[in-house]
Amino acid sequence: METGTMGETGGPAWVALPGGLLTLRRTLLVIWTVLPAVVTGVVLGLTLGPAWAAVGAFWLVVLAWGWALLGRNWRSWRYAERADDLLISRGVLWREETVVPYGRMQLVEVTSGPLERRFGLASVQLHTAAAASDAKIPGLLPAEAERLRDRLSALGEARSAGL
Repeated sequence: METGTMGETGGPAWVALPGGLLTLRRTLLVIWTVLPAVVTGVVLGLTLGPAWAAVGAFWLVVLAWGWALLGRNWRSWRYAERADDLLISRGVLWREETVVPYGRMQLVEVTSGPLERRFGLASVQLHTAAAASDAKIPGLLPAEAERLRDRLSALGEARSAGL
């Protein structure tokens, strides 16, 4: 017997993360790779000669590699609300799918650090009785994070009342 929200394929209706999280992570990647590239190029260029300045290009290779990896990782994150539980799926090489039953949720928090607020994002953190089963959905729009928090809290209260 199937329960929960189903997509056209008969599986759960997955929701992907908004693009703001990818923008935030790629912005941080650019900051943390371009700065060392310039410093490495200038320092080596001035101390060892202009040919050594090309070593700074190593950081640009790291930038290109990280850019692609961040895109793949961002596309792997998704979540689905079902009748009795919340599914969170992530990972590229090692896929991880977390199932959090509504009745087991003890606390649902919405957090937003300074960078997340700057990019208009928030994260939903789910806490359960088992520490290993805590789950997080990063990079949501604040309105969606609050809606999800309120819905999960209400469903958690309704499901735990029958225990």
